[in-house]
Amino acid sequence: MVQPMVVPARWPQDAEVRTERLRVEPVRVGHAEEMAAVLGDPALYAITGGAPPSVADLASRYRRWERPSSDDGREGWLNWVVRRDSDDTAVGTVQATVTAGAHGPVAEVAWVVGVPFQGRGYATEAAEAVVAWLVQRGVRDVCAHIAPEHLSSEAVARRIGMRATGEFRDDGEQRWRYRLPGTGRNPV
Repeated sequence: MVQPMVVPARWPQDAEVRTERLRVEPVRVGHAEEMAAVLGDPALYAITGGAPPSVADLASRYRRWERPSSDDGREGWLNWVVRRDSDDTAVGTVQATVTAGAHGPVAEVAWVVGVPFQGRGYATEAAEAVVAWLVQRGVRDVCAHIAPEHLSSEAVARRIGMRATGEFRDDGEQRWRYRLPGTGRNPV
């Protein structure tokens, strides 16, 4: 029987990650209206599918995401809003789902940057900071699942040290995996 992972109850609520230009802060229901505007351009969903979420959709989603873990305790949920420090503008989101692996915690990460803010390195900067933050806390295996046509997300993954694995999910997304710096091997 797989034992549930123990996720510190305060981890997601208190986890703020900073970079040179960005503040990555825990998502709250109060972010829904602002984030509906950030995520509101239909072009953002051209490759991944779906449609822009409404304020009500995001409020419901963010209410669930404020919880630190799944009901069964097997997943830790870390969800952040990415803000520019210079003017406190929200530019996107980063997520990590942490589970127990054979050799310690593992995480799946994802990032989204609103269309008006793309091409400025925000996704790379935020994702790299979150992966480093996770690794500092004992996560040794970090992956992302990216649609093959999503060249900008593939570029972000490469810049933060991930590589394509050749493994695909049923929805066609390829698994990208983080390599620990200096090890020359994938973390396991």
